[in-house]
Amino acid sequence: QVQLVESGGGLAQAGGSLIISCAASGDTFKNYNMAWFRQAPGKERKFVASVSRNGASTEYVDSVKGRFTISRDNAKNMVYLQVDNLEIEDTAVYYCAADTTILISRRANAWDFWGQGTQVTVSS
Repeated sequence: QVQLVESGGGLAQAGGSLIISCAASGDTFKNYNMAWFRQAPGKERKFVASVSRNGASTEYVDSVKGRFTISRDNAKNMVYLQVDNLEIEDTAVYYCAADTTILISRRANAWDFWGQGTQVTVSS
């Protein structure tokens, strides 16, 4: 089983940028599709972006297209989310998720492995 640890969240101003990271360990990283989800206070956990095992295919929720970039480095067992042009609505806990199934799902309950989350707070 893979273990996931997020880092890099914090406080940023609207219009600013952050890079959040997820370190994977415990299993063969390249076997896992990876994704980022986020959960705002009082709301359900929602899909943000995903990247396929070899990094060739990415998907984004419409609200972050053109502002967020997901990437992975299989040599370092890392996945990243570059977040640019931050908006107040991006404030949430961001979670890294991993799964070995072939089809990438946008449903949180389809992903088997999760990190503990990292808080991103965007101020005006």
